[in-house]
Amino acid sequence: MCHPQSLHGGVEAIKVTVKRGQNGEIELVYRVMGALEELKIASPATPDRVDGLWKNTCFEFFVKNSAATAYLEYNFAPSGQWAAYQFSGYRADMAELQTEAPTISSTDGDQFLTVSVTLQLPDTWQNADLWAGISVVAATQSGDIAYWAFVHPPGNPDFHHKDCFALQLEARSAA
Repeated sequence: MCHPQSLHGGVEAIKVTVKRGQNGEIELVYRVMGALEELKIASPATPDRVDGLWKNTCFEFFVKNSAATAYLEYNFAPSGQWAAYQFSGYRADMAELQTEAPTISSTDGDQFLTVSVTLQLPDTWQNADLWAGISVVAATQSGDIAYWAFVHPPGNPDFHHKDCFALQLEARSAA
């Protein structure tokens, strides 16, 4: 849903699927529907780690272990660029997460953009019950930003807020 304090930015709807793989990977598929010509979308680029992806339209995934306050933040751009951070608690001790590059691909049409991502969770996170937050920053050509998330806390947009971690990802069973 779009945050009530932000404009939709030409986006009519966003759908996301999340799948937890057998080997600790997470597969995400973001599908944005609407007037894509209104969005600021980075052109294809070398798939490097880059800060500040939110300045263009980007896709985000937050994840935390159900028993801890520490969490991870991943950012993905349709350009193939990405970023990953770790936090010890709410916006605390931000550090670059040492991880392998995710696989990112995107396809678009007149009224849709699909961004598919496969990322590898750190070893200590692979067999734990997790809580996830899914969000999209939809930057427009006119300079507005629409904040989309599975759940929004009260007040200003804040994807780091504990209420945003609303999607449970159960650990894979050994059976």
